[in-house]
Amino acid sequence: MKKLEKRQIIFIMLGVMLSVLLSSLDSTIVGTAMPKIINELYGMEHYTWPFTAYMLCSTIAIPIFGKIADIYGRKPIWFIGATIFLVSTALCGLSQTMLQLIIFRGIQGLGGGILMSNSFAIVGQIFSPQERGKYMGMVTAVFGLSSVIGPALGGYITDNLNWRWVFYVNLPVGILAMGVMFFALPNYVDKSVKKIVDYLGATLLTLALVPMLLAFTWGGRDYAWMSFQIIGMLLFSVVMLIIFVIVERKAEEPILSPKFFKNKTYNISVLASFLTNAAMFGAITFIPLFVQGVMGTSATNSGMITTPMTLGLVVTSIIAGQLISKTGKYKTMGIVGFVISLVGVLLMTFMNTESTSSEIVRNMVILGAGLGLTLPIFNVIIQNEFEVRELGSVTASVQFFRNIGGTISSAVLGTVMMNSMNDGFNKLDLSKVPNPMKSIFSNPQLFTNADSINKVREKIPAQVMGIFDSVMVQIKDVISISIHKVFIISIFILIAAIITTLLIKEKPLKSQEKFLEEAA
Repeated sequence: MKKLEKRQIIFIMLGVMLSVLLSSLDSTIVGTAMPKIINELYGMEHYTWPFTAYMLCSTIAIPIFGKIADIYGRKPIWFIGATIFLVSTALCGLSQTMLQLIIFRGIQGLGGGILMSNSFAIVGQIFSPQERGKYMGMVTAVFGLSSVIGPALGGYITDNLNWRWVFYVNLPVGILAMGVMFFALPNYVDKSVKKIVDYLGATLLTLALVPMLLAFTWGGRDYAWMSFQIIGMLLFSVVMLIIFVIVERKAEEPILSPKFFKNKTYNISVLASFLTNAAMFGAITFIPLFVQGVMGTSATNSGMITTPMTLGLVVTSIIAGQLISKTGKYKTMGIVGFVISLVGVLLMTFMNTESTSSEIVRNMVILGAGLGLTLPIFNVIIQNEFEVRELGSVTASVQFFRNIGGTISSAVLGTVMMNSMNDGFNKLDLSKVPNPMKSIFSNPQLFTNADSINKVREKIPAQVMGIFDSVMVQIKDVISISIHKVFIISIFILIAAIITTLLIKEKPLKSQEKFLEEAA
């Protein structure tokens, strides 16, 4: 592998960052557009499916196409992913029914997963571990930025243009990325890797993942956790996972090599990545609910309040990457990052109905700064452990476990919050509320954002408005306490992440000379 020119590196990094932006942004941007999508396409019973379809297909695609790129080269696989993503994005914008949108979102998730897995692997392939830190910091900054600003951007586009532009806005960015990568990205193919695709392994992994992810998505919301549907899906997933492990041990070119799990550093880093996303998605998911349900702020303003998390995350991701490349040290960076994140979440546990916007902004900046320090390091650590020929599958596995961490965290924390809210609503003091009005307070979801609260308020007779306001004080306390429990669990997640990172054995990062020699 020859050393690339500086200009070529700049263009490759531009293409990589644009593709990460597209893939991660589209996993969150649609949420705020869904009310207007439902209003036009109908299908309220399928409200969560456009998000679920994207998440499901993206998570499945990451490990499978990470391995396929190891076999056939990253450039052609990246272009396949980009083409699938852009075509399906246009089709999402043209959808005339909810079923069409769900199908096209699933295909879009497939393309997004291919882009995500290969983008991080491209960084690993063209830079030595010693150089990788600063470039990985830039890429993870884009990943964090797009994940956090997605909801706010989706809301802005939907309010000022049309929900279809949530999809169309991707097209010029994607076309630019394809043009840049076509001319700048070389296609390295390791001839020592056998041209064998593990179709059986890919099928078994899909059969294991689909029911598991659906179970964690539907559990506690559409079905009770102990229902036949959820237990059945989880048991089926476990059986398929066991068969997958058995098959992968005998496969010539396994999708997820058993060799990886024999490496202690890999296991620790994957667990830490899982915990990072679990903590990150906990904050992203529930802080907007606190801002709207407890503080009574609009959806647009809640996005403005939570956006400062992005500032802390982007700045420290870039700083962390630069320091890793300069010093070769990464373990301390991870520990410090998780400790700072822990401080941010600890401060969140003190938030209540009296909290101000400035307090929330401060807490979000601290949390973002901490997470930003941790995001670049685990890709660098894992890529340093394995050969260049394995970078695609090993890097994809990190993204894979990160995705699962975010999915499981959102599901479990959401269940904890909803159970607490339902319990709190059942204990509301409604003794002074007229009987015809009591049914209004039986649905917690009516009181989770300012718009729905105002709609309820419009139906309340003026003579009992004082009673309604007194009950609203109770409701805000219930929501605040429920989200407080989520933050308590997040504290334990971050403590686990700190302990996990302490177990990492820091090793010297390979130099450029060693990297080129290994890649030759």
